[in-house]
Amino acid sequence: MNEALILEAPAKLNLSLRVLRRREDGFHEIDSLMVRLPGLCDRLTFRPAASDAFSCDDPSVPSDGSNLVLKARDAYRVASGRAQPLAIHLEKRVPHGAGLGGGSSDAAATLQALDRLSDEPLGTERLMEIAATLGSDIPFFLGGATARARGRGERIDAAPNPPALRLVLLKPSFGVATPDAYGRWAGSKELPGILYAPQRFPWGELVNDLERPVFWKHLFLAETKAWLLARPEVAGALMSGSGSTMFAVLRSGAEAGPMIDAARSELDPTLWAWSGTLGD
Repeated sequence: MNEALILEAPAKLNLSLRVLRRREDGFHEIDSLMVRLPGLCDRLTFRPAASDAFSCDDPSVPSDGSNLVLKARDAYRVASGRAQPLAIHLEKRVPHGAGLGGGSSDAAATLQALDRLSDEPLGTERLMEIAATLGSDIPFFLGGATARARGRGERIDAAPNPPALRLVLLKPSFGVATPDAYGRWAGSKELPGILYAPQRFPWGELVNDLERPVFWKHLFLAETKAWLLARPEVAGALMSGSGSTMFAVLRSGAEAGPMIDAARSELDPTLWAWSGTLGD
């Protein structure tokens, strides 16, 4: 390899997330409909180097062994027996601790990049197996744009794509740790006045069983969902994954910009926001 290889790592949304039970291995059995957001991506650059290096434009991203990019690199090398030194640079656009799968997508892109740079000795099926050992969401990013995730998230089956939905994403300055959200799931309670029931549409439903434990701890997210659902331009609203991103499905003809401005004015001026169309 003489030139840089650049890959995009898209975010994901959970349009539905059902938590079925706590498993004997400590993970939770889930059933989730997941979709990629190709308009919202991290970017990874892989270059040949004299020795391994990792850099990121976000200083809050760890560069030690906890980084999923480096875990994916090392796992690929063990599986393939190939260890060409690489300089990897990560441009971070998907916020972490957001329930958008940014770190998982970065890991999947790393596995794909290393296999491509090695003339694909492993292939997708083997990469899926490696991905499942690294994290529950990672296999999803090696498949199609829409999938049903079962088991602890590693069992991936293709699913029909939803229609082109106009979306607005809002995330506060804090994140939510996924283990904490699942750890609070058993026995979690509903807050009064907050809609937890499935919101049904011709293409499916919006529902997330992790809203109960997360909203109980982070009241701001419950308030954000209630605020979104009260807006006339919003057809549905939900937390993605374990949070802390809340997203809204807009009605036909609705404008995202004024709603984002209103959210920052009425909820939190520091909100991170993104708008786009699912499927673009």
